[in-house]
Amino acid sequence: MRLEGKTAFVSGATGGIGAATCERLAGEGARVVVADLDADRARELAAGLDGMGVELDVRSTASVGDALRAAEAELGPIHVCVNNAGIAEDDFFTRTDEAMWDRVIAVNLRGVLAVTHAVLPGMHERGGGAIVNVASEAGRVGSQLSTVYSATKAGVIGFTKALAKESARFGVRVNAVAPGPIDTPMLRAAPDALGELGERFVAGMVASTAMRRAGRPEEVAATIAYLASEDASFVTGETIGVSGGLGMM
Repeated sequence: MRLEGKTAFVSGATGGIGAATCERLAGEGARVVVADLDADRARELAAGLDGMGVELDVRSTASVGDALRAAEAELGPIHVCVNNAGIAEDDFFTRTDEAMWDRVIAVNLRGVLAVTHAVLPGMHERGGGAIVNVASEAGRVGSQLSTVYSATKAGVIGFTKALAKESARFGVRVNAVAPGPIDTPMLRAAPDALGELGERFVAGMVASTAMRRAGRPEEVAATIAYLASEDASFVTGETIGVSGGLGMM
């Protein structure tokens, strides 16, 4: 029970990695705030974890503020923040447009900034906390058909490093995980969106892993739980790959 007595806030909490993370953190003893754009699903998941479900649109600073205020009013100060909300719109870059860029950046990068900006002052004031950002191996090695997504995840990795340097003196650790191909609705959506091209895209990612398989959401959640806990007390500014060897550095 590495997180006994801690409150954890998870964005994008009802999807594959998000739901697995909420379940793992609750299993580690944390009081979990299940924060998601789909408020009904958030509350349903939270009910099974003895946690709290809140509506959260990371594109809106007002929504972020409302969600955090409600969470802290009911469960107390946030000790762990997991920035997991993310979207992918896969296609060749030449077939994308400005509206698509804005949609992906608003959630994947600006959303991480917005949630962190809201939760960090309290952590600084209390002299401790852990932030875990869900990046991607696409942000380290690049991924064709995911150019804009790759750019946002590279931004999250850079933000993680810079914020870790700023926040270490306050006792706040900031790290990231970089999943590879994980068996989630997001990965399975590529063939639906791109047909045979999407199928080849997913198969190619899986084949590029040393382990020749897609990962499970629970495997990412286990790494997030480690980074959130005191077992990682001397770990900050790191990006840990959970990708079956896809992003060996």
